[in-house]
Amino acid sequence: MPSFYIENFGCRASQADGAEIARQLALRGLSERDANHAELVVLNTCTVTADADRAARAALRRIHLGNPDARILVTGCYAQRAPAEVAALPGVAWVVGNSHKHTIATRLASPAAFVPLAALAHPPAIEVGDIFAHTDFLTAPVFGLGSTRTRPNLKVQDGCDNRCSFCVIPSVRGNSRSQQLIQVIEDIQALVAAGTQEVVVSGINLGRWGRDFAPVDRLEALIEAILERTELAKLRLSSIEPMDWSDRLIALIRSTPRIARHAHIPMQSGSDAVLRRMHRKYRPWHYREKVAKIRGALPTAAIGADVMTGFPGETASEFEETRRMVEDLPLTYLHIFPYSPRPGTPAADAPGQVPAQIARERHLVLRELIARKKQAFAQSFVGTTLPAITLLSSSSNGTNALTDNFLEIRLEGEHPPNCWIQALVETSSEGRLAGRLEHA
Repeated sequence: MPSFYIENFGCRASQADGAEIARQLALRGLSERDANHAELVVLNTCTVTADADRAARAALRRIHLGNPDARILVTGCYAQRAPAEVAALPGVAWVVGNSHKHTIATRLASPAAFVPLAALAHPPAIEVGDIFAHTDFLTAPVFGLGSTRTRPNLKVQDGCDNRCSFCVIPSVRGNSRSQQLIQVIEDIQALVAAGTQEVVVSGINLGRWGRDFAPVDRLEALIEAILERTELAKLRLSSIEPMDWSDRLIALIRSTPRIARHAHIPMQSGSDAVLRRMHRKYRPWHYREKVAKIRGALPTAAIGADVMTGFPGETASEFEETRRMVEDLPLTYLHIFPYSPRPGTPAADAPGQVPAQIARERHLVLRELIARKKQAFAQSFVGTTLPAITLLSSSSNGTNALTDNFLEIRLEGEHPPNCWIQALVETSSEGRLAGRLEHA
């Protein structure tokens, strides 16, 4: 039986795309193997930063060295942005952009995919088209779930209509588009039937779900439908922009334990001047207001943010505004990114490019600050009981789990994955908890 391996990079939406490709290949009779033994390899890339590009190239070199006979297909955002650059890399047999990602399974399941490497096109075949004409939607409702995997991502939205000055994603993902509500419900019902206990609903700009419909719909309506029409135990929302955290959405999360106590709200900067240069659609006061409302309604929730350091023109005082806002707000974790110029974006050619060393130093300041805040948040739950879902890693030394409010916890004993349990928190160290099953 022909075999394949998929390696995914980047956001939850990309992970969902990779899962759907794997599902389609499995349905066509291919078996999944490790990178060193698979006949076909798919690298599903990210390009949000230069580091993301480097990670994809490093993986390609590693896989080609360990499995030189493998036929390697590169897809995803890097492939869409720079197909010729990707095609020139050693070991690449095909380059397929996001515009044609929906054709990958058909291509790789064809007998032509298994001809000797020497017979494949040189240079590699490139299939990359106009992403703004792309309307196909990849989701992964049932692949590989049940008792063996936990917390799958379900992509319900793709693309982005925002034009932040630093961001390349709209040019490689296209305009915002939403999965139909009925399809989302069917996908979640299939996941529940397969044994799934938690689904992470994701998108490139999740809060814009339904805005492309006629008549316009809202993310809150989708969430309400999921709660009413499925028996899903836990729904977790991925990143939602500040302006999409409506009072209705916050009240909806507060109203039911079936939605995880977890809010991720991209911030990027705490400086009004920097946000304006970024072309972000909110101001620092607006961000503070949203976080305060969420914390007031959900006192135990994890609240996370994306923050960028070293954006062009960022002065020491502007960075201090960001540091102070992180310190002031009840944030419990951060995704911190030193600014990375992306070809074709306005910020890449903007004056005042900040030296990489300064951006890294500011990154370190925020990393140390959020580590203290995360530990204080975790410590506040010692002696309490939290709902948590058990994860795959389990041994005689304990079982890893993730709490409803997005804290890692190590449980005493061996427990099966994909189970919601009540965890008694006994200790906390470096933002991670340890404990045991209540009444165990």
